[in-house]
Amino acid sequence: MQVTETLSDGLKRGFTVVLPAANLDAKRADRLASLGKDLRLPGFRPGKVPPAIVKQRFGKAVSAEVVEESVQDATRTVLTERGLRPARQPTLTLKNEDPTTPGTDVEFTLEMEVLPAITLPDFSTIQLTRLKADVPAERADKALESIAKANRTLEPIPAEALSARPEGEGAAAGDVLKVDFVGKIDGEAFEGGTANDIEVEIGGTGFIPGFAEGLVGARAGEQRTINVSFPDDYGAENLRGKAATFDVTVKEISRQVIPPYDDELAKKVGAESLDKLRELINARLQQDLDGLARTRLKKLLLDALQGLVDFPVPGMMVEDEFNQIWQQIERAKESGTLDEADKAKDDDTLKAEYRAIAERRVRLGLLLAEIAQVNAITVTEQELDRALWQRAMQFRGQEMQMLEMFRKYPMLTNSVRAPLIEDKVVDYVLELASITDEVVSPEDLEKAVETMSDDTPV
Repeated sequence: MQVTETLSDGLKRGFTVVLPAANLDAKRADRLASLGKDLRLPGFRPGKVPPAIVKQRFGKAVSAEVVEESVQDATRTVLTERGLRPARQPTLTLKNEDPTTPGTDVEFTLEMEVLPAITLPDFSTIQLTRLKADVPAERADKALESIAKANRTLEPIPAEALSARPEGEGAAAGDVLKVDFVGKIDGEAFEGGTANDIEVEIGGTGFIPGFAEGLVGARAGEQRTINVSFPDDYGAENLRGKAATFDVTVKEISRQVIPPYDDELAKKVGAESLDKLRELINARLQQDLDGLARTRLKKLLLDALQGLVDFPVPGMMVEDEFNQIWQQIERAKESGTLDEADKAKDDDTLKAEYRAIAERRVRLGLLLAEIAQVNAITVTEQELDRALWQRAMQFRGQEMQMLEMFRKYPMLTNSVRAPLIEDKVVDYVLELASITDEVVSPEDLEKAVETMSDDTPV
């Protein structure tokens, strides 16, 4: 075959390839002869069909098959001989009007962007500070308190007991009221604003600000109208910031009976004893803090790696990443959840900023992939199976169907494999980097993670 390079601009490559007619005709003849050996047609003995009839019946299909295989083989040869690694499947364009015509050279073009050559930096030059935080006793106690409260029972309060309270009649902080309510905006009931037998804790959370507070002093059988305003960041966009009234009927007032912190409570939630429950609570809380520390350290590492490399990235990969980001921006605009800092920017400014972020992410992704390849960092089948099962378990009742989906669609499996490899690469680089530990409070660790830029994939 004849190969002519037509484009070499940065990462862009282009070639014109000509496959000689003689080679193609020889392949066609061989394929037809092989087909004729076993061919069965009415009126002929097996394998005795005249070559002319074989060619007449199957020549077009065989010719198309030969051309397709020859073009694919030629493409692989062009890439292999030149050591090219396409960033995406090359664009192939046939120049022949009918490439299956015998006696005709087949000409086609290849255009692609290739992956850049990446020189790995010296990871030992990276210096990072890892924040470490231990679980304070009060945080573990608060978690235990939440567990006990989640296992509370409710004991109705007689009317006379309410009347005898020193602070006055009616419901007070800590009481739980069973209520029916109808929410209205401009006097009209709105969708989702009506409910029956709802438990509302005075001083508790989970309701619109002002709702529970409006029930202080209420008694069973009483009806009240409560005026509230939906928060500006309320989940339902059509209700955000709007003033509303709720017509509430109080059906029952109860006190919370919180179980004591003892072995019985521990066994109720699946632990052997109270001491074992405390151990489990501390382990879970410590795992959460260690996870935050890991998140921060990983982001710092990616920032450091970004500063150590500078290589061109394929434009098509940047465009794909940018399009995914921009779709999220568009959805955020529609739902009203766009970041406050972005709301003041026009689309041109936002696109420029997020395109830069897309380029950064692509460059880091290519760098991590190169580190994995050079150092033979892989994910074992056992590790992948375990991760797939953990992902499938997020869909309760459909675990087996999800596993089947992963097996059926490789792209879904790769979406699970990629983070595993990335974490292994991060661990590998962290082993070579210089890391200093700094002990901080959990609050300082959480604040440090919260204030970090989200430009890098983690």
